[in-house]
Amino acid sequence: MSQAGIDLETSLGYLLKEASSALRAAMEEVLRPLGMSMTHYSCLELLAQRPGLSNSELARGAFVTRQTMNVLLQALERDGVVTRPAEAAVGKVLPARLTELGRGQLAQASAAVRSVELRMLEGMDERERADALRSLRSMVRSLRGEPAA
Repeated sequence: MSQAGIDLETSLGYLLKEASSALRAAMEEVLRPLGMSMTHYSCLELLAQRPGLSNSELARGAFVTRQTMNVLLQALERDGVVTRPAEAAVGKVLPARLTELGRGQLAQASAAVRSVELRMLEGMDERERADALRSLRSMVRSLRGEPAA
């Protein structure tokens, strides 16, 4: 290995990417039988926790483009999973809300996703879990240039 290179065996960034990829694959695996993708699930979870988000806010929260989110929202609206007003009250924003059907889908998906998270954390005690959470939050803050908490 050259001095300027990265040793993949000890690179925290590479390991985070590998963990992220493994987590996404495991989540997609449990969501697929429910007819959902990670983006679909993320959209429902965001709307449950923050009703009335706009397409742009949902796209940012789900880490996809506005166009991708718009296509998903149109499908979810067509399928009766979310509702949006026909016209914007202010500007162009059409705030989305979960329907009863959407809340039911979310309950199933949340249980499936939670099972993956529990599997990921197997073998870690409460302190290790708290340390990992604190470390990851610190890394995100640092990369975003935000002050330490």
